[in-house]
Order: sequence, then structure tokens, then C-alpha cells
Amino acid sequence: MDDKYPIISILGIRFNLANCLSVLLCAAIVFAIVLFLSRKIALKPTKRQNVLEWAIDFTNGIVKSAIPGKEGQQFYLFAFVMFFFVLISNMFGLIFQLKIDGFTWLKSPTTDPIVTMSLAMIVLVIAHYFSVERLGFGNYLKSYIKPVSFFLPINIIEQFTNFLTLSLRLYGNIFAGEVLLNLLVKMAFSNGFGTMIVTAPIQMVWQGFSVFIGSIQAFVFVTLSMVYISEKIEIED
Repeated sequence: MDDKYPIISILGIRFNLANCLSVLLCAAIVFAIVLFLSRKIALKPTKRQNVLEWAIDFTNGIVKSAIPGKEGQQFYLFAFVMFFFVLISNMFGLIFQLKIDGFTWLKSPTTDPIVTMSLAMIVLVIAHYFSVERLGFGNYLKSYIKPVSFFLPINIIEQFTNFLTLSLRLYGNIFAGEVLLNLLVKMAFSNGFGTMIVTAPIQMVWQGFSVFIGSIQAFVFVTLSMVYISEKIEIED
């Protein structure tokens, strides 16, 4: 897409304001939803509480499938927050898109590779941190020469490929969806009322499909994150 974004520079560091605003709004939406669902927690759960408990059980299940036992319990909250942040970020651009004077101010954060790479970096930092904590620094370093020492370059490269695949898979799917949606919108306004009628049902179908893809990608992102963490903290004989 040929979108232009507002950029500011602070101490020589460039910031994309569209990314910053969109990420902050997505975080605020996640906070507001969880706050709404968690109000007035009771022994006899309400409908809102049931929704929250189902969501917690769902993300806990993702963690348990990759890291069973007590080791996985410390990642329950992380998986819950990451899943819903990625989910809201994927859906954000389907509802909120703001362009002023040719500059895009609001969009789905996950349509920018910088955002998805940042999320992937968070996952990998956590994975390596807990690997050192669980295995010890010496065993952590030894894990790079297993099963044999000449695997060292391969194991190092694997860390970069994990980072790239985790981030670019999410970016590519969400970016492609919004590109097509924007093309449909431009087509709708290209030749007046006639094209609007023709493209309206296509847009509705594609938006529904985008919701499905966004949900699946949030699930895949968190599932792979837990798998990567599991691989780093497992103890090999």
C-alpha cells in the first residue's frame, strides 16, 4: 500500500505515530474488555464472568498443550494477554481506520512488520530468560551444541528463523487482508453507485473472512510462542 504515516523524531529515533496510537488504543481496548468482564466476580458466575473464564481456560489450554505441568503455570497470564492483544490488533483496522490529509493515523498495528517483530522479540527474550533461569547459564550455552557440537551454527540460525517466521507470518496474513479490503473500498467508489452495490456483498464476505483469519493468526501466534518457550526450557538427558 502507498499509505503515508506521520513520523516524529526524538533524539534521532523515528517514531511512527500511527503505530504508537494504534498500539495504545488496542491495549486500552483489551484492558477495558477484561475490566468489564471481571467486574463483580461471584461464586455463581454471571454471563460476563463465564465469558472471561472461558477465555482464560482457552489460553491456559494453549499453554498446557506445549508446557504441561507446573512449569507452564507461570505463562498463563502472558498467553492470555498476548492472545487478546494480538486478536484485537488484528481486528482493529477492520473497524477503525483514520486518514487525515493523506496520512494514516489509525490502522491495525499488526499490518506493520515493526510491531509484529517487536511482539516476536518479546516472546524470544522471555524464552531465553527462562531457559537460563531453569537450566543455568552453562547448560543454556551447552544446548547450542546438542546433539553434537557442529550443530552450533544451525542452532544459532534457528533462533533467527524462529524470530522471522513468528513475526512475518502474522504480518503477512493481516497485511494482505487489509490490502485487499482497501482495494475493494477503492473499487466501490470508483464508478459511483453501481460499483458500490456490486462490491458491498464482497466487502461483507471478506470482512467476515478477515475476522476468521485474524482469530486464527492470534491462536497460531500464541501457540508457536509457547512451543518456542517450551523448546528453550525443556531439560534434555
